[in-house]
Amino acid sequence: MVSHDYLVGLTDGEGCFYVGIRYPKAAHKTVRVEPHFYIKLRGDDLSLLEEVKKSFGCGAIYYQNEKRQNHSACYRFEINALRDLKRKLIPFFEKHQLRSKKQKEFELFKKIFKLAEQRKHKTPNGLREIEMLKLSMNHRTRWVREIRSPSGNGR
Repeated sequence: MVSHDYLVGLTDGEGCFYVGIRYPKAAHKTVRVEPHFYIKLRGDDLSLLEEVKKSFGCGAIYYQNEKRQNHSACYRFEINALRDLKRKLIPFFEKHQLRSKKQKEFELFKKIFKLAEQRKHKTPNGLREIEMLKLSMNHRTRWVREIRSPSGNGR
């Protein structure tokens, strides 16, 4: 098992708090709010993710074949079971605060989780509040652009 400080540091560097919102395709279904926590590492760090899983006492590890250039295949440790998020993950990060910008992500994640737990996403106003909080999360992700041309550092 790894120490609490190590889990916090690893999460600060490689962790992600993510909330998916699934909108119904059929009229009789309702919106689903799906919170996830994950840490993604290269394949040769699988044993470390196994220690992380043991430390949290929950979650699962998945192989993730990386399709982006210059990225190797990796593994993802993920907690998405609502009871584990509520009983283990959220209390852990309430007690052991993150030191990076991820603390803000965690606070937003926790707010969304509590709103979903109260079934606020079943009302238009509650869903709108969750959507606005989600928009505030993970601003820096998926916005990286390739700035090098094939022939060098030009644009």
